[in-house]
Amino acid sequence: MPPLVSVSRGTPARPPDADLRVGATWSEAPYPVLVVDRHGGLVRINEAARRILPGVAGGDWLHESVPSWLWGAHQSIADGSRGVSAGPATGHIDNRFFEAHPTLGGDGDVVWWLVDDTDRHLAETALTDAQTRSEVLSQVSSALLSTLNAQRCMEVAASMAAEHLAEAAILVAPAHGRRHPLTYARRGEPVTQTTKQVDIAGVPGLAEALQGFPPVPARWINPADIPDWVIPDGFAGPVGSVIVTPLPGHGVPAGALILLRSSTEQAFTQGEEIFARLFAARAGAALSAARLYTEQATITATLMRELLPPALHHVHGVEYAGSYRASSDHERIGGDFYDVHPGSDPSVETLVVLGDVAGKGLDAAVLTGKIRNTLHALLPLADDHERVLNLLNGALLTSHHTRFATLVLASVRRRAGRARLRLTSAGHLPPLIVRADGTVEEVRTHGTLVGALPTVTTQTVETVLAPGETCLLYTDGITEARGGPLGDELFGEHRVHRALAECAGMPAEAVVERVQMLAAQWLGSGRHDDMAAVAISAPRTGPLTVVGGHGPNRRNK
Repeated sequence: MPPLVSVSRGTPARPPDADLRVGATWSEAPYPVLVVDRHGGLVRINEAARRILPGVAGGDWLHESVPSWLWGAHQSIADGSRGVSAGPATGHIDNRFFEAHPTLGGDGDVVWWLVDDTDRHLAETALTDAQTRSEVLSQVSSALLSTLNAQRCMEVAASMAAEHLAEAAILVAPAHGRRHPLTYARRGEPVTQTTKQVDIAGVPGLAEALQGFPPVPARWINPADIPDWVIPDGFAGPVGSVIVTPLPGHGVPAGALILLRSSTEQAFTQGEEIFARLFAARAGAALSAARLYTEQATITATLMRELLPPALHHVHGVEYAGSYRASSDHERIGGDFYDVHPGSDPSVETLVVLGDVAGKGLDAAVLTGKIRNTLHALLPLADDHERVLNLLNGALLTSHHTRFATLVLASVRRRAGRARLRLTSAGHLPPLIVRADGTVEEVRTHGTLVGALPTVTTQTVETVLAPGETCLLYTDGITEARGGPLGDELFGEHRVHRALAECAGMPAEAVVERVQMLAAQWLGSGRHDDMAAVAISAPRTGPLTVVGGHGPNRRNK
């Protein structure tokens, strides 16, 4: 052990036994120890302290020899603003983190014991960083998954990247043709979005990132090579550090994320690069989900337009109206359907189809689409209902669907102010006719199901509608609507008959609205099957005089 060094500064004399009191205690201590007098002079320094403060010797002034944090702690003790029991002072010496514990001597000296706490400090810092990043990733996931709008998702991802990872973030989405959607975000500033043609090859690693390849390390990217289109408007200063990382998607890359820091900021560390990749993975998954949802929503909307029943109107002097209600309020399609196929001219019959596929929901709706398309292809044969139904039956039996359907066909033609109908049921409820005097008749057509047996057998019935009379085709979702006072009684055919009797002389649209309204009121908020109805009316040629009555001569009073 080197000899202790004594210093004389012209300060008051030290007690003759001072060396004995402090020397043996600390000179051989494994910890760095500094003895400082009340004037800030370095009295003694042991060998362990010399190793971390090379070139420092007894007799030096403390403020010239040690970091400012230690000198400040000593000053606060010397002037009495800090007691020795206030806890250790902490700070860095070179790249190591130390705790400085003071012990006050009787002559005003302060003995500083330095404890190297670098490992614990690094562990605590790493734990704090990990907790912070975990919280950030949780916030990112929550924010990104709260929307399925792709544009909004890109905006949120870029904004959060600029807030937590860098000074600026640019999200580059996959190209649409030759143009890339770009989302720019600067910390604390509004997000901007644009679409333009850019040279992605000008950004090192961007082309690879857009293809889903691993990112290029940030240290390989020269910030001076970054093209102007990458730098957001208002970015402070030249680019000092860059990260380019892919946004992994579900099978297909969701884009790439570019992070920028100016030259005045600390360069991205390796840990920050890893965290940026974790962030990008969350953002890419959310973006991919949003885009997949958007694509599926577009496909669904396209299919929906084909599966939804058409709007009905006058065709060749005959009035048509339809109404449809799916079994679930959140669904728009189901197993009930109807179509009106107008004849090429008034001399050609118009074909009306109403059907009910077994089951409900999307599976049933898919089969209704097939039936409707098949019937449309069979329109040239519509003069023979049974033949059309048998051809449709064969098409269903050879498909992978195991469902069957009931249908009713009506061929309509107007002659001499009357509507002539040919009606054929294939396992369906018989059509109802409300005459001008309020009488309700059941058309006695019948037949077998479609899609269940090798052959369909039917009986076609012809009838005529006088002006003001209506034929109603409807599905069993109306008669089987369960409700009433106790909620367990069927609406039933007798209530349909009664409702029609009150609709004598009404237009076709009013008839279907009345029937559907009464059925809906009957079932209340209870569950129900799909409900569909089509009304075929021979319009009156003169003024309408019947208002909700039971005969042509009943007037509103």
